[in-house]
Amino acid sequence: MGHREDLLEGAKRCLLEKGYARTTARDIVAVSGTNLASIGYHYGSKEALLNLAFLKVTEEWGDVLTEQPDEAVDGDADGGPRAPLDQFRDTWERVIDSYEQTRSVWQLQMEVVSRIDQDPELRKALVGPQREGRNGLAENMLGIDPETDPEKARVAGLFCQALLAGVMVQWLMDSESAPSAQDLTDGLKAVLEGRVGR
Repeated sequence: MGHREDLLEGAKRCLLEKGYARTTARDIVAVSGTNLASIGYHYGSKEALLNLAFLKVTEEWGDVLTEQPDEAVDGDADGGPRAPLDQFRDTWERVIDSYEQTRSVWQLQMEVVSRIDQDPELRKALVGPQREGRNGLAENMLGIDPETDPEKARVAGLFCQALLAGVMVQWLMDSESAPSAQDLTDGLKAVLEGRVGR
């Protein structure tokens, strides 16, 4: 790898180990084996490098969470499409099961969200990936194809993203009482059923 790639990998590592606010340019240089001048040369500033590193960490995390196991792609036991609630529950099981291994990513995301108002460049950098993330969530959690039905994917993605943020906060605060995949599925059923029968 060249200095540019080394810096990016070093910044990703520092973000996960130290967080956004506590990562210094010297930390990144020490981890990447580069020099301070190379940050400015390749990225313009430490903040620009950290912003890109955060996006890459989030993207990699999203790929792991939305990766479909073979049985999810193949459908149900009869070869037909899987029921949407089954797909929803199975995806949430993967998300929640990954919590211990990805806790540092969840913490980093919460820290970055708290910085948005102070960092217009960070906010700007997150707009496009935020929208792409919604489409990925709609497709992988609910089976909605963003190309076939972009508006349905948009609103479903907004729902999944809001749910993901809420679950993330609950798991960070108290993993013992945080929702399970089945809790979320049952909650969605209850919302869909609403006040029917009253």
